[in-house]
Amino acid sequence: MRARLDAERLDRLFFALSDAHRRDMLQRLGAGPASVSELAEPLGLALPSAVKHLAVLEQGGFVASTKTGRVRTYEVDPAAFDAMQAWVQRHKALLQAQFDRLDAYLVQQKAKARR
Repeated sequence: MRARLDAERLDRLFFALSDAHRRDMLQRLGAGPASVSELAEPLGLALPSAVKHLAVLEQGGFVASTKTGRVRTYEVDPAAFDAMQAWVQRHKALLQAQFDRLDAYLVQQKAKARR
């Protein structure tokens, strides 16, 4: 069950990053919190489109929002990046082990060919 939840979370993380507008919004939020209109305007997005993109980022865990009056402000939540980094590290270690085994095999085959 936990593996399924982890897989679903990773799906949301990677899906959230699959769009250039969302990546641009995250980059802007790296400079500090911003309102929906501050995020939408430089990208040429209508506010409803920006809100939809921000909802995907929020579902992915990349941003958190607060509402003061009529203004919704977003900020980056670094926990999502930590989860992605952990996934990448695990897979990098697995791939490295496979390459190490391949390297050992090739060295062995080269030694056999010299005999």
